[in-house]
Amino acid sequence: MPWVLTDSLTAVDVHVHIEADGHGHYSLDDELMAASARYFRADHDRTPTLPQIAEMYRSLSMAAVVFTVDAGTATGHPALSSEEIADSAAAYPDVLIPFGSVDPLRGPVAVSQARSLVRDHGARGFKFHPSLQGFSPDDQAYYPLWAEIETLGVPALFHTGQTGIGAGLPGGRGIKLRLSDPMLLDDVAADFPSLTVILAHPSVPWADASISMATHKSNVYIDLSGWSPKYFPPALVRAANSYLQDKVLFGTDYPLLTPERWLRDFDTLDMKPDVRPKILKDNAIRVLGLGDNSGENSAGK
Repeated sequence: MPWVLTDSLTAVDVHVHIEADGHGHYSLDDELMAASARYFRADHDRTPTLPQIAEMYRSLSMAAVVFTVDAGTATGHPALSSEEIADSAAAYPDVLIPFGSVDPLRGPVAVSQARSLVRDHGARGFKFHPSLQGFSPDDQAYYPLWAEIETLGVPALFHTGQTGIGAGLPGGRGIKLRLSDPMLLDDVAADFPSLTVILAHPSVPWADASISMATHKSNVYIDLSGWSPKYFPPALVRAANSYLQDKVLFGTDYPLLTPERWLRDFDTLDMKPDVRPKILKDNAIRVLGLGDNSGENSAGK
């Protein structure tokens, strides 16, 4: 069944985490989960299930891109099943758009899994977290994976900038921030020009690098998740309100930041009236290929 974005939706949140499945399993171990909750000062349910997320976004008249992060090799913690997430999301085609996640450190297995997630399970894109997954995206060891995703014609969304995962722990639990420098993705975007690359978050402390990349390369976009808009770097707000108005996407990082909180703070920004709907919905429709009702993935082609 194709995912169809109806005119009644007010926004598309391109960054929503599935942190718990229906079997009592969580995407992170207890220590990392607690650290991220403290970092974001989350005072609501930190681990809603996929059906709960679907109902919440339906009540808000929004659609949501949902995913987990497979960091099993780097963390030793078993990942939630991306196949199960995609299959379960098919029950909510009016509000949920499933992305897959594969562990790049698994080499050819990750390439094969990516292919299966799109062709057999309907994944509409992929989420990566270089710091948590412990890899450098510009390493050519991972180029077969980027080539496969480019061939599949779906976007790849990469965490960039600092992370709340491991924040405040000794050594950040060994998680290396430099792996999420967006400039490590400049080679990827250059060498795979038909691959849609989405840089997640304002990329602090490298916001200028993300702005530069999105300006320079037509296949690079920025999602605005993980930060309240009132804390966005001023340069990002200026770019989003002018020359990058077609290259930025609404995202929350839910359940770490709620859509209500993000939108409330977004309303305080001095944004042009014709830019707001682009950021909240229109850009995502184009970038994610949500206007394609044929049931085939088209983004990035």
